[in-house]
Amino acid sequence: MSTPRVRLPRTAREGEEIEIRTLISHPMVTGVGLGDTRNMLTRFTALMNGDMVLQYDFGNGSAANPTFAFHVRVAAPGAFAFIWRQEDGTEFSTEQSVSVS
Repeated sequence: MSTPRVRLPRTAREGEEIEIRTLISHPMVTGVGLGDTRNMLTRFTALMNGDMVLQYDFGNGSAANPTFAFHVRVAAPGAFAFIWRQEDGTEFSTEQSVSVS
């Protein structure tokens, strides 16, 4: 169900600003109405070489299948890690790299 997907270029020039797009398939059930059990993401974190480049805390108004698009300037080769945390502590993550020429 909670499948993370990330799109970013495989290569970039030194100092280039790249666009990163993320999407996770997640129902984001608030638990309000119809007796549904709450099932929400609480935080999204993006790291580059271990340094945080983006962190977002979700609220009740967050849509199902949340997506993010953001830009990062790469000065050196980068190993990116993307982590989505659910209320119960479950984490969904994926990693990708960008080489610099």
